[in-house]
Amino acid sequence: MSDEEYYEEGDYDGNEGNEGEYEGEEGSGGYYDEGAGYEEYPEDSGEYQPPPYGQNPPQNEFEQFEQEVDEIEGEFHDEAEPAVDDYEQQDDDFQDYDGENQGYEYEDAPNEEIEDDGHDEISSAAQNYADDGEPSAPHPHFDFGTLVKGALDGFGGGSIGDIMGHIGNISGGGGGITNILASGAVSGIASTLIAQAAGRFLHVNPETGQLIGSIAGNILFHMGGKHNSLSDIGKLVLENIMSGKFKRKVQPFVNPRPGMPSFNLDFATERDRCIRERILFEDPEFPAADSSIYYSKRPKQQISWMRPGEILDDPQLIVSHQSRFDVVQGALGDCWLLAAAANLTLRDELFYRVVPPDQSFTENYAGIFHFQFWRYGKWVDVVIDDRLPTVNGELIYMHSDQKNEFWSALLEKAYAKLYGSYEALKGGSTAEALEDFTGGLIEYFDIKEVPKEHLLAVLVRGFQMGSLFGCSIDADPNVTEARMSNGLVRGHAYSITALQTVNGPYGQTVILRIRNPWGNDQEWNGPWSDESSEWNYVSAEQRESIKLVQRNDGEFWMSFDDFYTNFEQMENCNLGPEVMDEISQMTGVQTVAEEQPWTNFEADGAWSSRAGTAGGCRNNIDTFANNPQFNTAFSVASNTLEHDGKCTIITAVLQKYRRELRSEGLDTLPIGFVVYQIDGDYGPQKRSFFEQSKPVAKNPAFINLREVTARFRLRPGNYVIVPSTYDPDEDAEFLIRVYCNGTVRAQQVQ
Repeated sequence: MSDEEYYEEGDYDGNEGNEGEYEGEEGSGGYYDEGAGYEEYPEDSGEYQPPPYGQNPPQNEFEQFEQEVDEIEGEFHDEAEPAVDDYEQQDDDFQDYDGENQGYEYEDAPNEEIEDDGHDEISSAAQNYADDGEPSAPHPHFDFGTLVKGALDGFGGGSIGDIMGHIGNISGGGGGITNILASGAVSGIASTLIAQAAGRFLHVNPETGQLIGSIAGNILFHMGGKHNSLSDIGKLVLENIMSGKFKRKVQPFVNPRPGMPSFNLDFATERDRCIRERILFEDPEFPAADSSIYYSKRPKQQISWMRPGEILDDPQLIVSHQSRFDVVQGALGDCWLLAAAANLTLRDELFYRVVPPDQSFTENYAGIFHFQFWRYGKWVDVVIDDRLPTVNGELIYMHSDQKNEFWSALLEKAYAKLYGSYEALKGGSTAEALEDFTGGLIEYFDIKEVPKEHLLAVLVRGFQMGSLFGCSIDADPNVTEARMSNGLVRGHAYSITALQTVNGPYGQTVILRIRNPWGNDQEWNGPWSDESSEWNYVSAEQRESIKLVQRNDGEFWMSFDDFYTNFEQMENCNLGPEVMDEISQMTGVQTVAEEQPWTNFEADGAWSSRAGTAGGCRNNIDTFANNPQFNTAFSVASNTLEHDGKCTIITAVLQKYRRELRSEGLDTLPIGFVVYQIDGDYGPQKRSFFEQSKPVAKNPAFINLREVTARFRLRPGNYVIVPSTYDPDEDAEFLIRVYCNGTVRAQQVQ
């Protein structure tokens, strides 16, 4: 990968050609700040230190904020307003890794004044990469106002104490999709449905004579294998798949790399063929060869491909129900993927969307498995064989802490196939994998820029609604995954798996359960760690209720105060209405979809130099109007906290196929978007419109990451959203998604 620069877009003030002049030497690794000139960083120096954040809060003590909700709103909205006009960006750093400058470009949007028409820009955040070896991506400074839809609704005055009172509604496992899942009601419904279905027989496998898809009490004989430990929800999903009540709309995997084969493999067809021919499946699209391991750097070890049955005698897909301990990192730098997989195990209704329960190492075993991932707005079925990379007879990449369990190793292989190779998974964002596992929309939080009570409200409401969370500490530019004295690791992806209140030495305390995918003794060693004295204040009954496990397994608890003080980035995967609808169809539990937190719109688009739709950013006023344009209409929700007549909007633009085509030298482009208000003109806007109009919202920086996201508040009405690359004539396909807490209608007009 070539050296990359960080430079900020110059102003457009109505005069053509007023673009910031880039003065740095190409490839020198710096950033360009319009008005300040080019500041050059020595390669590999890592000398840049970000400006200090605000005063850290005290540890082990909860400050009681007693302001009423309207006071909180007024205070934070006032603080946010300067960001609407200025879009200040803090200086960003990068580091070398394996001799390659892996910086992430940040290019500031033009410092054009945002029209202040009662619209509040309340947050925007770039992706934070926390990985094994690659740098944490720099993140733009932003002020933070209202967070999620109704984030403080029902929290009384919105103080820490008010919010703490709601944490008891969250189960020890971290809650579920909605309150019905969080309360455990779905498990009860699932058990009832299973009991009602007892004795039902679908059909008999002609090869073995065994019953397929039948439920007899709590014992399930099915194509998933009687030895697989499916939860009640998993049994319902399987039964609905086998009975034909639920058929998921998935597409076969298509390899995006030029010259690579695609065979439109169908899992059931290939499995049945192999059983008839009495052979084990061998994947023609992802062979047991070096090309599936790497594209640039051969591993030092001598790798052998082995099937689980060749490694040990009793392989199983899932042992004793899937759990977060099934995800242990190997020799690959993909902790970001493992952190997401650990989160996935906590949600049966999400887990079985990715890991279909109709497969096993027992019934109808043919060496073939399949996994399903969200890929740019569509779900794809990735079929693989079960040959896995090993060294000296042991798995070298992701594996379970139980030697005979293989779902996590096979999941990683399917994900590697999705992106072209195992090496393609090296370095990434937990949010990226969470998005691929759920189809949710990701938001990114610079923790030190978020008021403490608002961050806690996001966590509480998120766990109640089934959101998935990741977190990290910014990387040390001089050290890859630097271990800190408190046991935490910089530049490393963690998952947040539960949130609880307990009685501690300072009274009621909010604690978070956090998982290090390394699965070893590299854990937080401060208050509320495994052997800390704080646990002496917690009753045995409460320890049992939160399923406290004290061992060197990579999982630990810490107080919310310490989390706020030590971690710097947080990622929240919001689950949209389409997720709720599908889960209802999968499980047959209709009440899962009782609360629709968002309405949404999504569409595919492309910047094409050949088609003349790659106009670049607003610095290029001659061509900016050539970019794709999306007309949108928003209406306000009736149950928001603010009661100010505005809508909360989350907009995301995602560029496609960049990780898949790394081996072809294709890197991510700096991308962004702007939003303008329009008055009923539903044709594409021309140059004159953009010359005379000011945007009402935008993402502050053009960033070379897979996806850029921004949250803002707008009055109901008609708007046009214009996504673009930073430079004109750069080709890429993209997906745009818009979430609204009211209603949204949209269409592409150019």
